[in-house]
Amino acid sequence: MNRTPSRRLVLASQSPARLGLLRQAGLAPEVIVSGVDEDALDAPTPAGLALLLAEAKAAAVAGRAEAAGALVIGCDSVLELDGQALGKPADAEEATARWKSMRGRSGVLQTGHCVLDTATGRQASATASTTVRFGEPSDAEIAAYVASGEPLHVAGAFTLDGRSAPFVEGIDGDHGNVIGLSLPLLRTLLAELGIQITDLWA
Repeated sequence: MNRTPSRRLVLASQSPARLGLLRQAGLAPEVIVSGVDEDALDAPTPAGLALLLAEAKAAAVAGRAEAAGALVIGCDSVLELDGQALGKPADAEEATARWKSMRGRSGVLQTGHCVLDTATGRQASATASTTVRFGEPSDAEIAAYVASGEPLHVAGAFTLDGRSAPFVEGIDGDHGNVIGLSLPLLRTLLAELGIQITDLWA
């Protein structure tokens, strides 16, 4: 099925997982990396931080000439554990400690979503929350996973679509949200702006 979407779609993220989810849903976004310094922003709650980061990324890209007239999607994820917001671990040591603290427990993956319509200046934003139940990988399994380098590049030091999938016992909520983007929430936010997601199919 070849068709021309009604609007240009821009993803303000370098996440291959988010891009993959959008493509699987029939969308064909361009990618413009925001360059937002994630460490420079803070909020009272993990959910609030995820939303603030998503809005900052969308706004940074929407202000560029190459995004003129487009719908810009900004997303950011953090893992909430013990009330703390955990993003990407700084190094292997932190990733190892993170996994040892997470195993056998549950955390909440908070993903902020922001859709900004550069044609009208309107935006819609919200946070999706999914509970993640972690298994109990051994110290050796954690060491092997950290050595792979993968946890250094993902929020919460884990992902459902990579090497750590066997260490996740289950989730309660939207699977896509844990990977990086909630398609049902995206549909809702687009509808708030008067746009049907089906009109964006490529």
